[in-house]
Amino acid sequence: MRTAAIFSDRMVLQREKPIAVWGDGKDGQRVTVSFGGHSAAATVRDGKWRVTLPPMPAAENLTMTVTSGAVQIVYREIAVGEVWLCGGQSNMEFEIKDELHGEAVLDSLRPECGVRFYYTPKQRIIDESFDAVERNTAWSYATPESARAWSAVGLYFALALAKRLGVTVGLIGCNWGGTSASVWVSRDVLEQDTAIRPYIDEYDAATAGKTREELIAEFDAYAAYQDVWWGKYSAYMEAHPEASWEQAQEAVSASRYPGPMGPKNECRPCGAYETMLQRVAPYTLRGFLYYQGESDDHRPAAYETLLTALIGCWRRDWGDPELPFLNVQLPMFRYLNDPDYQHWCLIREAQMRVYRKLRNTGLAVLTDCGELDNIHPKDKAPVGYRLYLQALSEVYHLMPREQAAAPMMTGGYADGRSYVILTENAAEGFRLTGEVTGFQLAGADGVFYPAAASFAPNRITLTSEAVPLPEYARYAWTNYLAPVTVFGMNGLPLAPFRTDSFGAQTAENTEKRNAPSASAE
Repeated sequence: MRTAAIFSDRMVLQREKPIAVWGDGKDGQRVTVSFGGHSAAATVRDGKWRVTLPPMPAAENLTMTVTSGAVQIVYREIAVGEVWLCGGQSNMEFEIKDELHGEAVLDSLRPECGVRFYYTPKQRIIDESFDAVERNTAWSYATPESARAWSAVGLYFALALAKRLGVTVGLIGCNWGGTSASVWVSRDVLEQDTAIRPYIDEYDAATAGKTREELIAEFDAYAAYQDVWWGKYSAYMEAHPEASWEQAQEAVSASRYPGPMGPKNECRPCGAYETMLQRVAPYTLRGFLYYQGESDDHRPAAYETLLTALIGCWRRDWGDPELPFLNVQLPMFRYLNDPDYQHWCLIREAQMRVYRKLRNTGLAVLTDCGELDNIHPKDKAPVGYRLYLQALSEVYHLMPREQAAAPMMTGGYADGRSYVILTENAAEGFRLTGEVTGFQLAGADGVFYPAAASFAPNRITLTSEAVPLPEYARYAWTNYLAPVTVFGMNGLPLAPFRTDSFGAQTAENTEKRNAPSASAE
């Protein structure tokens, strides 16, 4: 008999919610879990057991005992506080040691800061070594040595939250660079909608006619090649730091990333869902933090469906249809030598639509946080802080939404030679930090031209000499805009928008989001 690997000394359990504890054993065994003056028991069936303990207030330095016959497991130094899962790809995975201010943050860390971390091990496949790797994990305190590989976004979020709430905050890192959202959902979720089914259909076509052993052998050969390639590439870039990606590939041979599809490729649909997310579900959480979308920019029209499906899948697996989901809207980004494909605009729009559509979601707008030619901006402090603001507003109800959320378009209309944009979260007006750019107008022909803007509380009026009768408006409709100069008085940047496809839905969706939520209350 044993518990799931995520249970260990120093763990953080979620306060004020029923606490799930589970594990495996031999059928028929009786397992009893005792914690904080409460006990619960279950019988092992089909090799699994699970108990639910009653909600508890915040507490420190508790002990949990798990007993089955002569077997007893004792976990110590447990905190009851707030638990958040950090999901997504490389920008959520981005480690604090590599962050712009990371070394200073690390030097300041002490266990007393109230943040602890569990990292779900990145494993491609459930094989003979999987269990040993997973069992070599544990919750850890925040120290300069232990926290170096922690999520920078998650750490900034948790430090602010622990200080504000006065309780210990636990983070579960569950992310992998380069992964599509399709990697983090179950197969049945991808199969249920024609918009996202191509993710699984393409995988099935790529692996058809090959045995599991053949697919693994193909991936192992790729991995060996890629390891050698990476060494050559790193050496070349160290000697030629200004070289482009194309120049480097020509010099050292081509990268084969992401490699052949198969059961060992971390980029395969449903892969990390099986090897990572399912290993920590349904550990009791306050909610999810999510930073992803870069690896789905090749299929932006489907991203709203995919993200909606992911949120539904995760909430289903945790048994809570309204579990908070705080999302990061992609910042500005373009590779230096790339044209403006305007596909990140569509991802941002999809993220906004999901935020408008689904209850108990938040959106951290990062329009001003992008870097040209760097898909991994090094300053993660604004990301963590804006997620923290969303948590205070949308989850803990300790801050009004207009203070925590970026100015966002709620509607617009043509007014003669001008076009009026109505916004929310800017009741005190806007703060401009430089020359205003990024606004565009178009007439009936749909051709957009730069527009001048004038500002009033929750209102922006646009005009353009090139568009005497405007019908459509856009802002920041580009992969990369810099500098960003339009902010609300709360310090948050105006969110990108376009009225030609999004505006008609906005009023209805805003009304849905503002409806009272029984579970949130």
